[in-house]
Amino acid sequence: MEINHITDDQEAPMDLLLLADPNQQLVEQYLQSGRCYTANQKDSIIGVYILVEKSPGTAEIANIAVHPDRQNEGIGRKLIDHAIAESENLGFTQIEIGTGNSSIGQLALYQKCGFQLQSIIHNFFTDHYDQPIEENGIICKDMIRLSKKLVPRG
Repeated sequence: MEINHITDDQEAPMDLLLLADPNQQLVEQYLQSGRCYTANQKDSIIGVYILVEKSPGTAEIANIAVHPDRQNEGIGRKLIDHAIAESENLGFTQIEIGTGNSSIGQLALYQKCGFQLQSIIHNFFTDHYDQPIEENGIICKDMIRLSKKLVPRG
């Protein structure tokens, strides 16, 4: 598997990005302001993430997704590790990620990758999304924010 930065002349895998965030307008904003990376195996894109500068010194993984047929193979972990290393190479001192209260697997993965709970934005998903989101039998209402300190290399 290779992870590559896609350039402006390449098309981002919108189908995968919309798995992680069904709001296409938000995803397009992330793509305009951030850097998109794809995990490729053979001729297929099997994962993707978008890294944006949230504030000076702080990067954010604004979107991350793995193809449904390839989940639970460690690809998400490799994408997160790549995002952390890339953020350090770009000189960031902190990286953040947000997910829904119903995203139990993602919350576990992010903490295994060294992220710590930072804050909760109550009613984020009910306030910003037209359609209800349900995962694991739980209505997604709140955004859980996590962060990790970095050692910049850039």
